[in-house]
Amino acid sequence: MKFKLALTGIVAVASLAACQENPVSGRSQLSLVSEEQAQSASAQAYTQTISDAQKKGKLSSDAALNARVKRITDRLIVQAGNMYAPSREWKWSVAVIDDPSLNAWCMPGGKMAIYTGIVEKLKLSDDEIAQIMGHEIAHAILGHGRERMSRAMAMQGGVALGSIVAGRDLSILAPVADIALTLPNSRQGESEADRYGIELAARAGYDPNAAVRLWEKMATASGGGPPVFLSTHPAPANRIQALNALVPQMMPIYQKAR
Repeated sequence: MKFKLALTGIVAVASLAACQENPVSGRSQLSLVSEEQAQSASAQAYTQTISDAQKKGKLSSDAALNARVKRITDRLIVQAGNMYAPSREWKWSVAVIDDPSLNAWCMPGGKMAIYTGIVEKLKLSDDEIAQIMGHEIAHAILGHGRERMSRAMAMQGGVALGSIVAGRDLSILAPVADIALTLPNSRQGESEADRYGIELAARAGYDPNAAVRLWEKMATASGGGPPVFLSTHPAPANRIQALNALVPQMMPIYQKAR
C-alpha cells in the first residue's frame, strides 16, 4: 500500500512538472510525451490502421471523393502552417476510409482520415468537410493527441513514466498511441478544436456558417447521442451557440481569404 501511494505521488509530481504551455492556445498541457515521440508513435499506428483498411478493402476507390478531400485538406494544411509554423515540416497524409461511421481524425504529425459515412450520410458540402477536417487538424496543432498519449502514459503507471524520465528509447510508445486513439479528447480540448478549427477553415476560404450547419446535421444524425469522436463535446445546443458567436469574428477572415 505504501509503495502504491508513493508511486501515485511520484506520478502526480512528475505530471505537474511535465506541464507545458501550448504555443497556439496558451493553455498548460500535460506533456509526458515529446512531440517527436508522439509523431513517431502516431506514424506507426497510422501505417497499421491504413494497412488494415487496405487489406479489408476499406480504402475508398472513389477518385472524385479522394481528390475532393485532398483539395480541401491541402488548403487547410497551408493555414495550419501559418497558425503553427512547426507543422510546415510535418509529413501530412490523408486517407478516405470506406466505412459508415460518422468519424474523422488527425494524429500528431498530420496523419488524417475521414470516413465515407460522415460525408455521405450528412451530404456534406466542401465548406462542411473543411469544418470537420479543420476541427481535426486543430486537435493536432493544439497538441491534443500528445496530451492524450501523455494521459495514456500516466495510466500505464510509474514504470513507463520512469523510462521517460530516464530518457530511454520507449518501445511502449506504439501501444500507447493505440490507447490514445481510444481515449476521448477532453471537453476543453474539443471546445478549443471548435474555436481554432473554424478559424483554420475561414483562413482557407471556407464559410464559417458551415460550422453551425455541420453540427446541426451532426446533432440530428446522432439521434440524441454524439458520435464516438465527439463523445466529450459540449452539449449540441451549447456547441452551436458557441459557434454562432464565433461566426461574426470569422467572417472578415473568410471574406479576405476569398
